[in-house]
Amino acid sequence: MNFNFEGLFAFTKSIFIKMGCTEEDAQTATEVLLSADLRGVDSHGVARLSGYVRLWEAGRINTKPNIKIVHESPSTAVIDGDGGLGLVVAPFAMKVAIKKAKNAGTGWVSVKNSNHYGIAGHHAMQALKDDMIGMSMTNASPLVSPTFSKERLLGTNPIAVAIPANKQPAFVADMATTTAANGKLEILQRKEEEAPSGWIQDKEGKPTTNPYGVKEGGALLPLGGDREHGSHKGYALGSIVDIFSAVLSGANYGPWVPPFVAFLQPDPNPVGEGIGHFFGAMRVDAFRPADEFKDHMDNWIGRFREAQTTPGNEKVLIPGDPERELEKERIKNGIPLLKPVQDDLRELGKKLEVPFNI
Repeated sequence: MNFNFEGLFAFTKSIFIKMGCTEEDAQTATEVLLSADLRGVDSHGVARLSGYVRLWEAGRINTKPNIKIVHESPSTAVIDGDGGLGLVVAPFAMKVAIKKAKNAGTGWVSVKNSNHYGIAGHHAMQALKDDMIGMSMTNASPLVSPTFSKERLLGTNPIAVAIPANKQPAFVADMATTTAANGKLEILQRKEEEAPSGWIQDKEGKPTTNPYGVKEGGALLPLGGDREHGSHKGYALGSIVDIFSAVLSGANYGPWVPPFVAFLQPDPNPVGEGIGHFFGAMRVDAFRPADEFKDHMDNWIGRFREAQTTPGNEKVLIPGDPERELEKERIKNGIPLLKPVQDDLRELGKKLEVPFNI
């Protein structure tokens, strides 16, 4: 069943206000969350709303945070999110990165003391309107085993890069550094389907297609799945995200990152504060004239679109194409929600006295 964007937006914003967010913060958080549903990243949209509420009920989210810069140079900053919603802290930090880039050519911001920030791509894309290249990454709950390990030491740790073009739509790469994000497993569980081979290992470190494998003590696998298919590269990428987001800022890293689920308690001996993020903004004209660059991006994109395809494939996609097409379709025809998600939102609405009448 499809639900119209405006109705879901109003419902979600009302939930954030009931949590104690200001009108402005509720608007920002809802924009970030719904951008995931519009772009087809269903695992990070309203399906996660009840998870944020549970964290707030557990006292692990501050809905009135004093977000502030605690250290900076002309082109860099460290931001303390004061335990706020990552959906609010991240946009604040990206604005700081863009402001610094306007002055210094590039801006780099590392964040500590935050929470889950939604989809990485939304934050990176904020730089596009200023003719900048945007970057966004975050560490996350430790659900991923490094290559050759059965311990869970890393998160899905996504990386997003958004690059402006002229007549062509922007290049937007948004990806986890694992074979699949944990939210994809949650979707498979709701659909009662098995996971593809190479996504998960069980608690003994053996491959499994059980979508509950992680919940039963197993782990997600780095991008590549196994050593023969390059999992050491996914492991390295996830490590870079962890270091940039947390070791650099003073957030928790590796196995100390707080879990997203409220029923699991954070490590009693943390090495930092909250979850960490990292953002970058690069002014194109700090390198070459912006129009010249964007014209060449058009040429780059156009040439790749014309690439000869392998049998059975109609065209070569540019990063961002599938999400952009889904956004157009969902704005027009509504956002599909699985029945378990619908039921979850209705129950959430009853609890917080926000009717789910969409």
